[in-house]
Parts: sequence; structure tokens; C-alpha cells
Amino acid sequence: MLLKGCLHTHSTCSDGKLSPQEVANAYESKGYDFIAFTDHDYLLKPNYRETYGQIKTNMIIFIGIELTVFVNGYIHVSKIEGDKEVLHIFNHISEYNFTPEQLLVRLAELEKMYPLDAVEITAKGYRDTVFESLNIAYPKIASDDSHTRVGIGRAWIELDANREKDSILQAIKAGKSWNCYI
Repeated sequence: MLLKGCLHTHSTCSDGKLSPQEVANAYESKGYDFIAFTDHDYLLKPNYRETYGQIKTNMIIFIGIELTVFVNGYIHVSKIEGDKEVLHIFNHISEYNFTPEQLLVRLAELEKMYPLDAVEITAKGYRDTVFESLNIAYPKIASDDSHTRVGIGRAWIELDANREKDSILQAIKAGKSWNCYI
């Protein structure tokens, strides 16, 4: 089954401007099949899991967290939970003002800390051809990293998988998704 999704969204559970329900409504209205809430670890509201659990939608909702990790400065890694699978994504690699060489050094350090599965090659949903063409051993995914309604729907992934959390995460880990942009 062809599925459309976003693995990096924010809500009022941290620094987003929309409630989780408003985020879900906006993505669902654009034809998405799944989204991952990846609100920031240091801003996360204590009841975030309950709040996500109350969302009314036909989409698959992944619960994640955007971790702030210190590797020669800070970087972000999303940890997204399936039913049994867990996906770790090095987020928005082009936003750190690193050269490709500096990024590769940080990637090597990060690999010692987390079992990375993918890298996000977009910056707020916009393509970065330098980092998109970088030769790395991880699947590259597009996301819009939305914090507002304006940011929703700039970039997403599509994949052919069963409509279940672990099937989606396994397809991403295997590099069986493709990036799409408006």
C-alpha cells in the first residue's frame, strides 16, 4: 500500500504553535497517512503522551521525541517509537552550518551514541542539494519539521508498506522510501 508521511512535526506539547489535534487535522487534510510527533525534549510538557493519545484521526500517529545531543555543539536526533521498532533520525543536517566534512565527523561521533537509521536532508521542508548528494550509509528522508500551519506539507516521504507502525519503520530503515517536495 502506498503511504505518505511526515516524521518530524511539533505541537504545543513543546514549541509548536498548533495543538496536536490541529497538527493531525492539517496533515490529514493534505492526504497524509502517518505523522510522527517529535516535540523537543527540553520543552516537552509532562502529559504529552496522554495528549497525543486523545487525537482523533484516521492517520497512524507515531510518538517520538527530538533529542538534543551534544557532539562538538548541539545536534538533534529524533527517536520515533513503533509497536516494537524504534527509528533514530539525525535531523535537519543542513541547518547546523557544518561543511560536509564537519558533518561526517559529527555523524561518526553520533554513531557511537545512537543506533542511527536515517538522516533528514531537508531544512524546514526545503531541499539542500549539497547534503542530499552527500555519500553516507543511511537512508535520506525529507520532512517539513513543521512548527506552524505554514510549514506543513513542504516535504514528505512516500513508501510502499503495510499500514502498521513497524512495517513503516522497517521500510524506512531499509531505504525503501522516497522523498517528495511541493
